[in-house]
Amino acid sequence: MEAAFVPGVDLDAQSLIGLRHLTGRAPSSTARRLAARPGGIVTRRRGRGSEIDDVRLWIDGDDIRHIDKNATARTGELHTRTFRDERERAVLLVADFRPAMLFGTRRAFRSVAAAEALALVGWRAAAEGGRIGLLAITAGEPAFARPKGGERAMNVVVGVMARAHAEALADADRADPPLADRLETAVGALPRGGHLILATGLDEPGERFDEVVKAARLRISITVLLVADAFEREAPRGAYAFLSRDGRAGWLSGRKREATSDPRRDRLAALGVPTLEVDAEAGPEKVAPLLERLDAAR
Repeated sequence: MEAAFVPGVDLDAQSLIGLRHLTGRAPSSTARRLAARPGGIVTRRRGRGSEIDDVRLWIDGDDIRHIDKNATARTGELHTRTFRDERERAVLLVADFRPAMLFGTRRAFRSVAAAEALALVGWRAAAEGGRIGLLAITAGEPAFARPKGGERAMNVVVGVMARAHAEALADADRADPPLADRLETAVGALPRGGHLILATGLDEPGERFDEVVKAARLRISITVLLVADAFEREAPRGAYAFLSRDGRAGWLSGRKREATSDPRRDRLAALGVPTLEVDAEAGPEKVAPLLERLDAAR
């Protein structure tokens, strides 16, 4: 028997699609992707730029015509060339759906709040002409949607996101894999100059996290949407019993935390990574204005 849909726990693709209206720039199916040219003429953007910008690992869905034979022969792994136009517009949304994110005490799980925030960013970037992709991190193999442009691309992204979240809920008993390893995969999927937007609680970052971030920032930009539950910020001292959806029981301990001190935020600041804090208790209507600070498509 199929379990009933639980708002705030389960993720619905249609709900994520419905967040377009909150961006203020909902994409139109007839919208043109415009490119500036010298003079007063505005033209459609056609194809990719002709200037090779980077060589990266092959990702399923890449054009076989752009395979770099030299890098492939040298490393024994498929590599592909990327171009200047692709570099300027590629955005990869990275959703942390590892077991630690499948937690929440008020409106929604942190994983659901992360997905909502990324969807808001993605719809806005798509409306501005960005090429949007997704990497959803779970306890198992990550789910990937290659960056593409327009409303169709975002429909694919939210569909993959919803399926990955459902699979994560069904596999929630596993340990969290280190975030650094999955982040390295995400970085490799972006061409030089791309923008990676990670929504996470920064649980179990892994020993190599700082190293991976520092190396990544040499070729792409990174923004972190730091998702937190009210229990993390305000839990009074004591022990709290819980019962999971699948019948598991246990206890959580809580204590007051200093509002001005967040070691996760401090760590990211030390790495030079811009951070926006997302309150899992707040709905998309309250989060959307905060995300307007992001220039994802540029």
